[in-house]
Amino acid sequence: MSTLSVLLKESWSFVEQPDVLASNFYARMFLAEPRLRDLFPVTMNVQRSRLLGAIVHAVQSVDDPDAFAEYLGALGRDHRKFHVLPEQYEVVGRCLIEALREYCGDQWAPEHEQAWRDAYTAISSIMVAGAEADRDNPPYWHAEVVSHERRSSDIAVLTVRPLRPLRYRAGQYVSVECRHQPRLWRMFSIANAPRDDGLLEFHVRAVGAGWVSSALVWKLRAGDMLRIGAPMGTMSLDRTSTRDVVCVAGGTGLAPLRALVEELATYNRTRWVHLFFGVRTRDDLYDLGALQRLAARYPWLSVVPAVSDDPGYDGEQGTAFEVMARYGPWQEHDFFVSGSPSMVKATLRGIADLNVPSFRVRYDSFGDVD
Repeated sequence: MSTLSVLLKESWSFVEQPDVLASNFYARMFLAEPRLRDLFPVTMNVQRSRLLGAIVHAVQSVDDPDAFAEYLGALGRDHRKFHVLPEQYEVVGRCLIEALREYCGDQWAPEHEQAWRDAYTAISSIMVAGAEADRDNPPYWHAEVVSHERRSSDIAVLTVRPLRPLRYRAGQYVSVECRHQPRLWRMFSIANAPRDDGLLEFHVRAVGAGWVSSALVWKLRAGDMLRIGAPMGTMSLDRTSTRDVVCVAGGTGLAPLRALVEELATYNRTRWVHLFFGVRTRDDLYDLGALQRLAARYPWLSVVPAVSDDPGYDGEQGTAFEVMARYGPWQEHDFFVSGSPSMVKATLRGIADLNVPSFRVRYDSFGDVD
């Protein structure tokens, strides 16, 4: 671990109450540059930790130059939707370091401050370069809702048509904004591989008090318009690999894995693909029919649904990982994992216990709850 990484992680360990730090950070930022306030939603209850979380995620990958650059380049492209000016990055960095210095008090040393200055300089320069390199694309895409299908009381499948071509890879995700919650952007995976007709499919569950997800499930109608940010994420297929594949999905985390299966269907002839689809009750198996049709069409694909909280279900009982672990062995397979942050973390720990090398496990976990 580099000295820079040690100093960054050491100083972040002083932050026992991230929400307090975030409040200080945003207050300083909006006072220093009032125009920045217009980039954020009216209510900051959920947003408060997002920007800070993205910065922390970046500094924690500083020892992996490729991951560091890829994540921040994509983040810079995505932030074009906010019309952020290059000079505003400097304001954000200065206010962040001031907030950290005040929060940490006597624990904060000159070496910590210099480490954060160096790290943030690298972060902002990569994000600005990523935005500049994407100038041929719009800052966001307008998309029309073609169909809106409720699959359960809290799950909907949306099909949308971008008004301009949107290029992405199967397995990626995008940020979405709807008119019901302006300036609130939430991440959703695209549930299909790129198609000739340009259509995108999203699987959305209304989560708790989630404003965006609830609006998309319960208020959205065919004909409504959405705004979609630049594609992000690295959970894509390595077409040079000849290893068989295991996909572990939790709930609507199925979406990017179904997109990967669709991509495999365009060229795969030799790799077996095992998809484990885990939900709580049988009513949550919202896309099982489509998965079974794919399995019937492609002999290399097997689909195993798993239900964890429905004793009367006549099928595999347990989480997707628990059921997957009863099959196998899996040591020589490529893994793809998608679901809630807690599901992904638990599954990654379990896969590690199965002695699967980490470089053969791909996942994207974004902590949005709405």
